[in-house]
This record gives sequence, C-alpha cells and structure tokens, in this order.
Amino acid sequence: MLKNDLISKNPLGAFSADAGGSDSDNRMGLVMARAGLGKTAILVQIALDNMLKGKQVLHVSIGQNIEKTKAWYDDILTDVASGSKTENITDLQNELMRNRMIMTFNESSFSRPKLEERLNDLVYQDIFRPSCVVIDGFDFAKADREFLEDMRDLQKNTGMNVWFSALTHRDASEVSPEGIPAPCNEVADIFDSVILLEAQSGGDNKIFLNILKDTTGCVEPGKSLRLDPTSMIVWGTTF
Repeated sequence: MLKNDLISKNPLGAFSADAGGSDSDNRMGLVMARAGLGKTAILVQIALDNMLKGKQVLHVSIGQNIEKTKAWYDDILTDVASGSKTENITDLQNELMRNRMIMTFNESSFSRPKLEERLNDLVYQDIFRPSCVVIDGFDFAKADREFLEDMRDLQKNTGMNVWFSALTHRDASEVSPEGIPAPCNEVADIFDSVILLEAQSGGDNKIFLNILKDTTGCVEPGKSLRLDPTSMIVWGTTF
C-alpha cells in the first residue's frame, strides 16, 4: 500500500516517535539552515509523516502565502511517490490534505496568545484538532527567551509535537556546547531536537542533514543524512 510504503521510507518519522518506537506527540524541535538549503522542505516532510499516520497537522506560515505553502506539499509528495500510479498519488493527496490546515500570520502579528486563540477556536468547534504544529518563517534573531519558553509551555500543555525553522548565517561564530549556531545558541536548551542543514564546501553540491541534539533517545546526535539537492528530500535513507 502506497501510504505504508511512504511511512516506512521516511527517516524523519523517527522524530514523531518516543524512545521505544511508539508514536509520540511530546517534542519541541528545530530545523536550522542558511537561506535556500531546505528548511521548509524538512518541515513539510516531518508534517507529511504525521499526516500519513492519520494525525492532523497545523502548518503555521509566517510571511508566506497559502498557495506557496500548499505547493511545497504537492511537490514533495509527488517526488517521494514517484513511480506510483498517478491516480494513487491523487487519491492519497486528497486523503492527506484533510489532515492538514495552513494558518498564515504576518511577522508582526505572530504570538502565543494569537496562535492559541485561533487553535482554541478550531478545537472547541471540533473543526480541527492538530497533534503536530510546524512553524515556518519565525525570526529567531528578533526572539527573546521568554517568548520561546512561552511556546514551550504551550507545547507541553497541549501535548502537541511542535517544530520551528530558523535561519542561520554564514558568518555566525557563536555556538552552543552541542554545536547549535546563532541565533539559537543561547536558547538551545528549550528544544528537544535540533537539526542543522549544511552545504558541503566545494563544487559537489551536497547538502547534509545533521542531528545536533535529540534528548528523546530516538535519534543519536551526530547522525547525518544526505539530501537530494534538487528536491530537498531525504526519503528512502535511514539514520
């Protein structure tokens, strides 16, 4: 079955499990990279793993329109299901998108109270009840520790699996003891899992997904996977 095949081939499924391999919704994670290396693609692959497992996912897009965010899902699902019959992909796409909701914010309007208010409206009206939230486009350079601790509190109170993306810069020299670079080096302790995407120097056009931190026991820090530099997917490989 196409769905089960895609679940088994997604190495990022390790991040929706607990140390025993059972599904878990108790994690706050972070995907870091310089511009253009695939942060959004990795968040979408994490979201797709949850959606394939029948979980509802809220994709929070900051400063990006809904159509562009939808296109990420369509393109990645098409890439990872390549070789399958077109009608099977279309049927699966229609099924999966019922498990996804996209919510957009302007950069200046995103906050825990506003996110929580909109979440509560969805849950109380029994419209949508996400177990995973991915937050793309948040500016960590402008964030203070209090805000991230507030988001961590929301994650724990709701029991959701929450993932952020963060933009790094080539000239950033500050790092945490685990090797987590600025602008997140001083708030690294708030996150359970941290992934860093890095381009290999030279002309080989290689991008690697490096596990800098995972306190849940699901993935050993120091593990690395290679991304397809064209599609930005890691499907079909393992940690």
